Amino acid sequence: MTDGTEKTPKILIADDDPDLRKLLRAHLDTLNCEIVEAHDGEATLEAVILENPDLIVLDVMMPELNGWEICKYIKSKPEYQHIGVVMLTGIGSAVNELTSPLYGADEYIDKPFNIDELDFKVRKVLSARRHQEA
Repeated sequence: MTDGTEKTPKILIADDDPDLRKLLRAHLDTLNCEIVEAHDGEATLEAVILENPDLIVLDVMMPELNGWEICKYIKSKPEYQHIGVVMLTGIGSAVNELTSPLYGADEYIDKPFNIDELDFKVRKVLSARRHQEA
């Protein structure tokens, strides 16, 4: 994903399902990214603060804080404006399509998802974020 002149993107995978985190990690590792994981909303917020990722693949339904609350928080803080958010959820495409943009998500993907769609949206958001910083 990098050509040697750009920094390696850091992606935070935030999902309470350990099997899904494992699947996402296995795929995102192929994109030459640094991967960080969080298993609930509280751990996700802590990882945002400590790790300052470039992108979060963020599940909506998690214990502690839900993905929408985390997304809203990130988008309300100037120091986190650079973080891209791809919402990942099984709540239904109509609900996801309406709510994800309201909370500031850059993209959303419905579960079950196609790995190629995830790859496309992750690359798209990272590319858009790089161009905003330039």
